[in-house]
Amino acid sequence: MKALSFFRTIQARLIVIYVLLILIAMQLIGVYFVSSMKNSLTDNFTKDLKARAEMLSILTADKFGSETGTADEESAVESLRGMVNNLYINGAEIQVLDASGKIITTSIPSQNDYVGQRNTQTVVSRALQGISDNEEYIIADDNVRKKVVAKPVISGDKVVGAIYIAADMKDLYATMSRINSVFLSGLLLALALTAVLGVILAHTITHPIKEMTKHATAVAEGRFNRKVPVFGNDEIGQLSQAFNYMTDRLREALLQNEEEKEKLSSILANMSDGVVATDESGAVILMNTRAALMLGAEGPLPAGASLGGLLGLEPEQSVSVTQGVPQSAMLHLSPMVGEDPNIVRVTFTPIHRREGGRIAGTIAVLQDVTEQENLEESRREFVANVSHELRTPLTTIKSYAEALDDGALEDPQLAVRFVGVIRNETERMIRLVTDLLHLSRLDSKESSLRIQQTDITEMLEDVADRFSFQIRQKRIHISTRVRKDVATAWLDRDQIDQVLGNLVSNALKYTPEGGTIQLEAHKNEDGMLAVSVRDSGIGIPKKDIERIFERFYRVDKARSRNMGGTGLGLSIAREIVKAHGGSISLQSELNEGSVVTFTLPLMKQRGSEA
Repeated sequence: MKALSFFRTIQARLIVIYVLLILIAMQLIGVYFVSSMKNSLTDNFTKDLKARAEMLSILTADKFGSETGTADEESAVESLRGMVNNLYINGAEIQVLDASGKIITTSIPSQNDYVGQRNTQTVVSRALQGISDNEEYIIADDNVRKKVVAKPVISGDKVVGAIYIAADMKDLYATMSRINSVFLSGLLLALALTAVLGVILAHTITHPIKEMTKHATAVAEGRFNRKVPVFGNDEIGQLSQAFNYMTDRLREALLQNEEEKEKLSSILANMSDGVVATDESGAVILMNTRAALMLGAEGPLPAGASLGGLLGLEPEQSVSVTQGVPQSAMLHLSPMVGEDPNIVRVTFTPIHRREGGRIAGTIAVLQDVTEQENLEESRREFVANVSHELRTPLTTIKSYAEALDDGALEDPQLAVRFVGVIRNETERMIRLVTDLLHLSRLDSKESSLRIQQTDITEMLEDVADRFSFQIRQKRIHISTRVRKDVATAWLDRDQIDQVLGNLVSNALKYTPEGGTIQLEAHKNEDGMLAVSVRDSGIGIPKKDIERIFERFYRVDKARSRNMGGTGLGLSIAREIVKAHGGSISLQSELNEGSVVTFTLPLMKQRGSEA
């Protein structure tokens, strides 16, 4: 398996390709070289045979011409035999033929039996016909390839015989074999050297690639501190430099992306609005903490949870939201079972892809407008209450003024009574406007506190003395009690006097004759001054306790108005206590009495003194 995997690498492929190229080139060169060498040796061998045959033909012609008619036949044959033996050709058979094709003499003694017989080969026939260029290849009985050359012997203008030479080509082919062996050895040596050089060359190419592969793997795993070594200024070196540059830019881009992601996560986590994101199918893919609190979603959402199901949208509305139709809706959502629903304004905004403009998802922004709606409701109720509170005395004043204008002014007793009613209603409107202005200053933080160290016992006794006349009239028993651990406190004496005055005034109004009122001050568990006003009056129904500190709220509106109240006393008291950094609460049982308690810091607060 390792061998197979090696041959699949670029290094092995480069080596194989390089070796194959050299092998093909050497083979082409070898074929051309061997073929050329073979042709050259064969041509030289043939030319040598032809030259010898030509020379022997000339000498034989001279012999035939010089001894004709002067010597006997045996002397001529002997002379030819000597000449043939002197013209030695290694491994060749030389025959001298007469005009009829009979063998006169031969260079091989073992072939003397053929003397006197005719040589019927084609080349011999062609030579006896006077054709000079006669050659062919033959395979002897011993499977040896021979080159055959035949030349005519011409004396005068007459063919008097022929020279036949059959030369053995074994030495020529042995030479070719040695040449092939040398060439093959050179080829193998060249291939070995080529393989070594191929390995070196492939290593110089693949080593930087391997380094870049390791670096790419490290980058994929998030390790951006590694650098690819640059081995030169060639293309691979330039690629390494480009890769290192790309790594740096990628690291910077990822760091910037992480920073942006952290910023986005921080923004989403700290937004006062809820954000829910969905994919193109409407499934929720992101929800910040505020949205989870508003929707009462505990833990991770189930896979594939839809925005419509999460918000309780109608099917038609869910479809339009998924289709990317921008819209908004007011929903009543209950974060916990049993709690009052919150009023939430949801704005749906589609997310478009950069390419094609298709819808990639939806962003739903949830704004809790419960407080705004409650404030708006309170504002409307406040305007209605103010209008009602002012309309009643104004109507009374107008009625009595018209009565005076119509003639009641002529009756002294009736006129005095009508003027008194007008005066009382005017004073009531003045008290109402004064309380409204006081509340407005408290709301706008325009009423600064003048903090000073105050004796608590003295403050409570002063309040009790202020209402001593009303207390004696209704025969009510009032008492003050201050514990030793709260002898003094830092507060605005005038403002707290107003709070205590409003609380004691309410206690006097709703406590029957012979009742009791108790003022008490102590240090609570939180280390703050706790001042309570307890009465034995008619009490407040439980359904009205939660709203008792609202502006213009009255338990018994007709009775309260007849007693001269504006309905703003407890509201003013709450705002003053809040300005001091404290809180106020009320406990009451119907027909058993009420206890109003407010808390104030004992120590001087920074920045509270104007």
